[in-house]
Amino acid sequence: MTPSPLVVVPGRFSASASALRYRALVNASALLESVRAAGGEPLTVLPSAPGGVVDPDEVGRRLGFADAVLLPGGGDLSPQRYGAPAAHGEVYDVDDEQDAFDLAVASWALREGVPLLAVCRGLQVVNVASGGTLEQHMEVPHRHVRHSVVVAADSGLAATIGTAAEVSCYHHQRIDRLGAGLRTVASCADGGVEAVEAPGARGFFLGVQWHPEDTAAQDPAQASVFRALVDAAR
Repeated sequence: MTPSPLVVVPGRFSASASALRYRALVNASALLESVRAAGGEPLTVLPSAPGGVVDPDEVGRRLGFADAVLLPGGGDLSPQRYGAPAAHGEVYDVDDEQDAFDLAVASWALREGVPLLAVCRGLQVVNVASGGTLEQHMEVPHRHVRHSVVVAADSGLAATIGTAAEVSCYHHQRIDRLGAGLRTVASCADGGVEAVEAPGARGFFLGVQWHPEDTAAQDPAQASVFRALVDAAR
């Protein structure tokens, strides 16, 4: 039997978890289950960037076994990472070690052509790693929101989910200036960037601002987002 592709998912630091007593490393079970349902084997890895610094080459040595990478949602990136002078009062859960590791993972995967799916914060990480910026707090946050997105007909995303979809969102930040080499391939009614691709990338890349894992078990279109990653990993 052919082994399932290994999909690395950087873990998220949590202050505590039941029965573990102290600081924990977590990932959303729905996200991991969506990877597994798509035929991949999700593997949570420890973000390690002491002092908020890490070399993408070092990350590559650690993750060289990965068939694909999934950058998940989470807390906010430090505004310093994209040159903003100060943090908005709504910026939360900033962790320099998490930021440094995720940014290095994004840079390494894009450079080496490792299949990469970036979800919510993950999309924002890729944008910042590519020289883009973020809007620190939206006037009307998209928390616990389901809405429609329009997808560019000539995009890889359209071939995966079609030219329109209903998506589940939970975010209060979004892309401001798009990073180099990225292309907006989906947007919502308020003009926000909902998905990006990298036409010149060596390998598969898709970044979505929504959470496809929220509805993947019921919505074949959202499940297909994970299948596209796993298929690329094969």
